[in-house]
Amino acid sequence: MQIILIIIYLILTVSGLILMKLGGNTGTLAFDNGNMNFGISLVSLAGFICYICSFLLFTRLVVMFDLSYIMPLTTGIVQVLSLVASKLIFKENFTWQAVLGASLVIIGIIIMNYKKTS
Repeated sequence: MQIILIIIYLILTVSGLILMKLGGNTGTLAFDNGNMNFGISLVSLAGFICYICSFLLFTRLVVMFDLSYIMPLTTGIVQVLSLVASKLIFKENFTWQAVLGASLVIIGIIIMNYKKTS
């Protein structure tokens, strides 16, 4: 069950980031005759909702796991998934530094989760 929650968190976080970028705006705030109006695209709104849900789920993960474990694990995976999504969805360019950095993150996650059998 814990792994499923981590996977859901990762999906919500990366989806939120992608949708907010696809939505293309952070919202508009306007005051008109004493009224406050806030407008946002539906895609950006979906991204905000995903991101808020991921934050709420992350607060649960922090309670379930050691912070020194869950924080680097989830942050590293989100960074790598975001890098891949930026290439696949937004056609952004990879640099050799980005590939090297992502590789080091993956190696770090593997080392962090390596359990020595005695």
